[in-house]
Amino acid sequence: MQGRAFVYTGAREPFELREFPIPEVAPGAALVRLTLSNICGSDLHGWHGDTPREPPTIMGHEMTGRVERLGAGVATDSAGEPLREGDRVVYSYFYPCRRCTPCLSHDQLHCTSRRIGAGRRKSDQPPYFTGAFADYYYLRPGHYVLKTPDHLTDREVAPLNCALAQVVYGLHEAGLRAGETVVIQGAGGLGLYAAAVAREAGAVNVVVLDRIPERLSLAKRFGADHALDIDEFESPERRIEAINDLTGGGGHVVAELVGHPAALVEGIRMVRAEGRYLVIGNISARHTIEFNPAWLVHLNRRMVGVGGYQSWALRRGLELLDRTRSRYPWGEVLSHTWPLESINEAFEHADRGAAIRTGLVCAPDLAVL
Repeated sequence: MQGRAFVYTGAREPFELREFPIPEVAPGAALVRLTLSNICGSDLHGWHGDTPREPPTIMGHEMTGRVERLGAGVATDSAGEPLREGDRVVYSYFYPCRRCTPCLSHDQLHCTSRRIGAGRRKSDQPPYFTGAFADYYYLRPGHYVLKTPDHLTDREVAPLNCALAQVVYGLHEAGLRAGETVVIQGAGGLGLYAAAVAREAGAVNVVVLDRIPERLSLAKRFGADHALDIDEFESPERRIEAINDLTGGGGHVVAELVGHPAALVEGIRMVRAEGRYLVIGNISARHTIEFNPAWLVHLNRRMVGVGGYQSWALRRGLELLDRTRSRYPWGEVLSHTWPLESINEAFEHADRGAAIRTGLVCAPDLAVL
């Protein structure tokens, strides 16, 4: 049997449809039939060639689906819930080696050889299905996987294993405490999630910055007290002054969720004395900024970079979705969906900034949208 995949062949080149053999499932592993896969901002960076990859590879990491086959010995998910073929699941997109010092210290996020999918191997090597833009995804033995509650839709769940879990972990690492103020740069998927996570963590004042009216409106529904259009200010200095006025001296936590390095120059100056600046959005090594260390030193500010998350953040994110489903419009983060076969049109659309998050429907007959 064969399965489809849309393969990356080069920077800004069209994805190419190829078919690969459906792999045998090893003991302890699982094969997932993908139902919905999303185009993350990091996928756009990868498509632009900003992050290294050797074609042909299957890109994509933000996804959900149903268990197609379970390997021998797999009877439960990572939370101990019974797991069967046909169950809907969500899972972390990276693998720890489980052998290095951080892994043996139960710190898998800082694994010295952490890999996405099955590593950087090409897609023409078994188990083939190691990216989200395909019919299947192969979960290696020992993977962290959670069963999806029946009442949550794929649209609500698909962004969990990247955007939501990363924000949950990032705000935790930034030490967000109840009663603090939070400033969020960017109202894309990460920013909208951050507003809700901050609100649920007890933040008393959440301010979101963006320039797209639809995103700013949605940010208010995700818990933001203030949603500011950056284009309404004549200069970065005016924006910084506005943040200081709204927060009484700057955010306890300011989160960069834009993906453009220029945001750091402005954002770090929105942090109050003794505050923390959380950087998640910038992943490209090609872009740099001029940085003045005094921005940190003079006011005892701290900068925290977060890429990835510990497994507990995935579970906490799923519990958050379940508990607050009627409180926040989680499903609206995925603003546009396309058939998987239309991946090239979907990427062009997402690249223009026309979507908050774009989803690719991989299996219309199985998806719960």
